[in-house]
Amino acid sequence: MKNAIRFVALGDSFTEGVGDIDLRLPNNCRGWADRVAEELARHDDRARYANLAIRGRRLRRIVDEQLAPALAMKPTLVSFYAGGNDLLMARLNLAKLMRDYEDAVQRITSSGATVLLFTGYNVPLSPLLEPLKVRTAIYNRHVRRVAEKYGTLLVDYWCFEKFQDPRMWAPDRLHMSSPGHSYMARKVLEVLGARHSLQSPRLGAPRPRSRVENIADDVAWLRRDVGPWFSRRLRGVSSGDLLGARWPELMPVVLPERLGTAKAQVPQLSSRFS
Repeated sequence: MKNAIRFVALGDSFTEGVGDIDLRLPNNCRGWADRVAEELARHDDRARYANLAIRGRRLRRIVDEQLAPALAMKPTLVSFYAGGNDLLMARLNLAKLMRDYEDAVQRITSSGATVLLFTGYNVPLSPLLEPLKVRTAIYNRHVRRVAEKYGTLLVDYWCFEKFQDPRMWAPDRLHMSSPGHSYMARKVLEVLGARHSLQSPRLGAPRPRSRVENIADDVAWLRRDVGPWFSRRLRGVSSGDLLGARWPELMPVVLPERLGTAKAQVPQLSSRFS
């Protein structure tokens, strides 16, 4: 009999599920990793899932806090996305970041688990943050090299044209929206070669927006999301400092149709910039 899947997800807000709001779940979000686990469980009720990702985590903390607990679970599948928050730092040693990234991937692959890596996406934040595009391109080049070197699976997020639609993004413009997370789950399952029932989101044609609407939206975004994010950076704190992992231990997958409508009793914290 084929061994049951033990799926452990590691990382930051991308993997935690920020932007895909579900008040019934820990940290008030669902996300692509939950959606992938749900589809795996629908075809094998022996599947088990843990999600150790926490918003705001940089690579070093992800490795220090999540890697050993994950490997202790003897996973058969590990998703690893890390480094996105490091790319947002004013000062960054990108060469060291990628050395640390490769060391982490080597440790995971040495466990015998199937490893799933991700490139980053050029999120259309603002012309002021255009230098991030260069960093992300360099990061992606290294991720592709590491994936090839260690024989991991790769979700090449950078290439997904669907994410050019702003409706695939949450209002903070940095995290995926619910349609974005659903589409990401579908692409992950395709890379895994797993059966699933997820459909590509049908968003229709976007409503034309006036220049005034665009300016008003930009002003609201700067006040609501960018300002508090810069404030946290200056104070050396993160939106994930008071949160724990959503699913810290391997457990049977919680299917959404069995959740009911009760709101989860979890800490309330902004799900905006990590």
